[in-house]
Amino acid sequence: MKVLRGFKERPARGTAVAIGNFDGLHLGHQRILRYLVETAREKGLISLVLTFSPHPERVLEGGRIAMIQTLRQRLEAIKALGVRVVLVASFDRDFAGLSSAEFVDRIIVSYLRAKEVVVGQNFRFGRGRQGDVDDLRQFGQERHFVVTGIPAVIRAGRVVSSSLIRLLLEEGSLARANSLLGHPYEIEGRIIRGSGRGQTLGFPTANLRTANEILPAGVFITEAALGGRVYPSITNSGRRPTFGGGRLEVETHILGLQGPLYRRHIAVRFLRKLRDERRYPDASRLVRQVQRDIASVRAYFEKKGMIAGRLPSDRVI
Repeated sequence: MKVLRGFKERPARGTAVAIGNFDGLHLGHQRILRYLVETAREKGLISLVLTFSPHPERVLEGGRIAMIQTLRQRLEAIKALGVRVVLVASFDRDFAGLSSAEFVDRIIVSYLRAKEVVVGQNFRFGRGRQGDVDDLRQFGQERHFVVTGIPAVIRAGRVVSSSLIRLLLEEGSLARANSLLGHPYEIEGRIIRGSGRGQTLGFPTANLRTANEILPAGVFITEAALGGRVYPSITNSGRRPTFGGGRLEVETHILGLQGPLYRRHIAVRFLRKLRDERRYPDASRLVRQVQRDIASVRAYFEKKGMIAGRLPSDRVI
């Protein structure tokens, strides 16, 4: 997949374009991009995703919306669906100031050379969000491109959206968030040197420095993707109250993997919440609880046929 940053290089020929933030690449996004890829294939067009960084809400509303994915994760998820080209547009005040007609003429028609445009039904565009899908269709009729509005995905009576998933993750509803994402919530980063307390207690951990902005609190059954393989793991995300608390940290005990891991890249996928983080009266009580937690992790993966340190062929990445 080719990644373009900014409006410097035009596509070589006609495109089928999907436009959106696609943060989390949830079930609704997946529906849009699968339609995009299939339409491009059928019509001999280049499948292209136009996405934005930073998130428009950070520019327009001045807030710091918590992103579900890093940009790297977003691009990898889009690539996995078979998209040929992603254009990452820098969203700033100038971009936000384009009228709906300017956005269509300058971006969709002139630069992207779009023949097909695929968006969600709630898509808005242009200065002040003045344009909607019906307006885009009208522009398409006048400027010779076809617009398809993809219906939202509904689960339990609610529209699947990035904002809903952010809320679920922040309030600790991991199972529901994962069901709307269509994949486990994942964070990534580099392994850094920690305090060494896990090693002392008999459970060495990989401490993670991550750019991910949503860190679910608690103790979780996780998968750790490292060096081309996926390992069963248990992850604590919190402030370690038994040892006096402090700053928020993420540490993962990887089953079946030993040796120094510092500075290596790791991705941690949150599969199931085991419990909330809690304070224990002494280290020995904590050790007994962690032993029970690890037994739960082993049972979970044994049930799925994934044994620590050894993986079915489809678990090699």
